[in-house]
Amino acid sequence: MRAPLGDFDIVRPAPEALDLLVTPVAEAVRGWSGPGAADELVHVDTDPEWADTATFLEHYGPELHDQSANCVVVAGKRGGETTLAACVVLSGARVDVNGVVRRLLGARKASFAPMDTATGETGMEYGGITPIGLPAAWPLLVDAAVVDLPYVLVGSGARRGKLIVPGKVFAGLPNAQVVEGLGTGG
Repeated sequence: MRAPLGDFDIVRPAPEALDLLVTPVAEAVRGWSGPGAADELVHVDTDPEWADTATFLEHYGPELHDQSANCVVVAGKRGGETTLAACVVLSGARVDVNGVVRRLLGARKASFAPMDTATGETGMEYGGITPIGLPAAWPLLVDAAVVDLPYVLVGSGARRGKLIVPGKVFAGLPNAQVVEGLGTGG
């Protein structure tokens, strides 16, 4: 099988790579009810040392920059309540946490969630968090630029491997909200 983008040695439909996925992502793929078929999600095996965007692009090709997205966990606070959410933006963009995210979460203050909170609550590895398999109640904010791409390279839940997902799939994930201007500077 050839990946829909990039040049990777080991490429499989995600349902055939469940053994390489962390539990919440494997369960989401196994019970896939999102838009399209689960086989449209493609797993590419990559070196975990190259998981971070800049290093990844050095090894797998700078042309992937405009087709890659990051998923980050944010915490919105209002009163004594904290709301965790995930944001998906293109790799070259920054999440507008203090503007767009704060307003959408109805929070007085918003920030990136601490690493131990992000990994503990998602069951995923830092540097590999993906919107597929997130906790069901979380809001998922997706920049419109991500949805507009034919395919998007995103984390697989682990530092080893990435998923290549049709952009339109992100809009149909549980609790997804497509947001113009969520990512800035991209």
